[in-house]
Amino acid sequence: MWNQEELFEFKKLDDLLIAPFHNDMKTTGTPTHIWNVVVENGLFVRAYNGQESSWYQAAVRNGQGKISIGGKEYDVEFMHVDDKNKLKEVDDAYMAKYAGSPYLPDMTEDRARNATIQIMTKEN
Repeated sequence: MWNQEELFEFKKLDDLLIAPFHNDMKTTGTPTHIWNVVVENGLFVRAYNGQESSWYQAAVRNGQGKISIGGKEYDVEFMHVDDKNKLKEVDDAYMAKYAGSPYLPDMTEDRARNATIQIMTKEN
């Protein structure tokens, strides 16, 4: 789980770099800038281009990778989210954090909503 200090920092930052592992589970893809939101004690992201996004497909397929946020790099695990209540909470967090952005409507529509990922710190 993320600690409260990390979550507080993540809430303030506009985006993170996400890089799921390739199939070899050693190398990552090119880091991709992506919006992030915090809901309760979790960190969530969505693929703007939906489930066709290459980073999303790698995240779901391999379940692990790296993120960079706030000048720090983390080894992480990825989990697809399909719980309707959690998706609504993530929608609300996107609307609060990115209000006024012309990209916001797309991030709360089905295409991106169906590509919601929770990012968790990797257990060592």
